[in-house]
Amino acid sequence: MEKDLLMAERQIAKVRQLLVELQLDGVLLRKRRSFSWLTGGRVHHIVNTMETGVVDLIVFPDRLVCIATKMEAARIHDEELRGLPVEMVTPEWMEGHERAIADLTQGLRIGTDVLPQSVAGLADGRDVSRQLAELSYVLSDEEIVRYRRLSQTAARAVESTCWEIETGMTEHEIHAHLAPKLLREGINPQVVLVATDERIYNYRHPLPTAKVWERYAMIVLCAEQGGLVSNVTRFVHFGPLSEEVRANKQKLAEIDLAMNLATRPGTAIADVFATGLQAYQAAGHGDDWRYLHQGGPTGYASREFLATPDAVGFVQENQAFAWNPAIRGIKSEDTLLVGRTENEFLTHTDDWVYIMIEREGKTYKRPDVLVR
Repeated sequence: MEKDLLMAERQIAKVRQLLVELQLDGVLLRKRRSFSWLTGGRVHHIVNTMETGVVDLIVFPDRLVCIATKMEAARIHDEELRGLPVEMVTPEWMEGHERAIADLTQGLRIGTDVLPQSVAGLADGRDVSRQLAELSYVLSDEEIVRYRRLSQTAARAVESTCWEIETGMTEHEIHAHLAPKLLREGINPQVVLVATDERIYNYRHPLPTAKVWERYAMIVLCAEQGGLVSNVTRFVHFGPLSEEVRANKQKLAEIDLAMNLATRPGTAIADVFATGLQAYQAAGHGDDWRYLHQGGPTGYASREFLATPDAVGFVQENQAFAWNPAIRGIKSEDTLLVGRTENEFLTHTDDWVYIMIEREGKTYKRPDVLVR
């Protein structure tokens, strides 16, 4: 609890510095990611599929204000904002936040993490969502501890599912087998993709269906807890692999490793992307990157933004990335933490099967297909 409060104080100080830099009088925070980042991992949502929560935080230079209807205020104050120096403004549930926002921000220059026109009662708003997101890119020691724990739980949930599921199950049943492993740990399975057999070859972004699994399965997970999102993909196959999959998984491991090794502090993200394209070309799959985004920075979103050939920005120490290169019949994805001397795959459990690749006298492990 004390660590959460210290972290919240640091985050609030960062926002107040942003007010000075952008010449704003306050910032209104509505997104789930913003609330979790600011409060050290607490949450303020009810509907799990919405990007925004049920309260608004306004950071002023000298105070922090929470607008929460009487329906939500008690729980938010007692459980999510406990210990923080926050002023509560509590309109009736039938009133909403409009009048409170208008009263608190009248005549002021206010930034928001959503489109200003979507905030009823805000007369003079400016979208500063990008600048706010950038404040969260470099993770603190406390966030890294939480991220490691989340990533290990997420990876083990996917990997144990690959060991436990049986052919004859539908993709929906595979999804249902995975989800409880996360829910019982308070983890939100933000994205679950499942494809089996020919659907793996036909679709790069496959939602689970009623199709019955015969031999080959792909499970993709984006797992969220306290705002942080961990990303992992694994494959399982019953019986010997086809020649195509055997060849392509080796090629893909080379592409994947090239991108992850290039993700070093100070490197332009566009240059990491270019390294990936060169690796695709060397593997004989020069156009495959066009059929699926290649990932990019992660952390408080499954992807903070998608890397492209003209991506803006540089890799930073203690920033997280999730690259997801793919060629026909196979994809690779882990959550990576950029370290000062070397990178760390947060979703490596060492209980999986790995492809070993030698680079400059060092052996690297990339996830293999589990053959059962």
